[in-house]
Amino acid sequence: MSAELPSAPVSSSAVVIAVDGPVAAGKGTLARRLAALYGYAYLDTGALYRAVGAKVLREGGDPGNPVAAAAAAAGLTDADLKAPELRSEPVGLAASKVAAIPAVRAALLDYQRRYAATPPGGQPGAVLDGRDIGTVVCPEAAVKLFITARDEVRATRRHKELIDKGENPTYDQVLADLRRRDAQDQARETAPLKPAGDAHLLDTSDLDIEAAVQAAQDIVAAVLQP
Repeated sequence: MSAELPSAPVSSSAVVIAVDGPVAAGKGTLARRLAALYGYAYLDTGALYRAVGAKVLREGGDPGNPVAAAAAAAGLTDADLKAPELRSEPVGLAASKVAAIPAVRAALLDYQRRYAATPPGGQPGAVLDGRDIGTVVCPEAAVKLFITARDEVRATRRHKELIDKGENPTYDQVLADLRRRDAQDQARETAPLKPAGDAHLLDTSDLDIEAAVQAAQDIVAAVLQP
């Protein structure tokens, strides 16, 4: 992965759908479903930052240390992206810290843009989900979605997900961690979490997964097939 920051997005004829939003808003599920519906490639960009955070933690480093985080990003491997601890809360918090480091974002940006420009398998498009896809990674994406939900709803979803994985955090702990991560993501100087100016906002607080997918599909269809 290159550590050089490209001066502009990679040009491509591939259709790109950018799906951004905070943790547990439902963006990952929606992005995967949209990719399946349209036959597009799917990239969970958050997994890249989680992998970097997990790598730093495994090596006994501080995810907030720019030198350690940049070295982990530069040496990221496919095996790192498959580490079993990627979805844990400590790794999630570490990911938020490394994502605030410009050198880490630069190391991963080129990879994300090239994935979008030339989707694997020759697929005609790509769906990328993350925090800054529509604002930084793919600002020229054909469709930009910003998925959100109320804090309490997101905390309930995340708490259930962790319980199902055998972890045992309290709801209050999950809510506090979620709000702390939101604050870190929104306050960072490099690529803060925010909707692109032309993003379509979708609040999933009161929607089940099928209704949320339908709402997202309606938005995509309206943009791609006006």
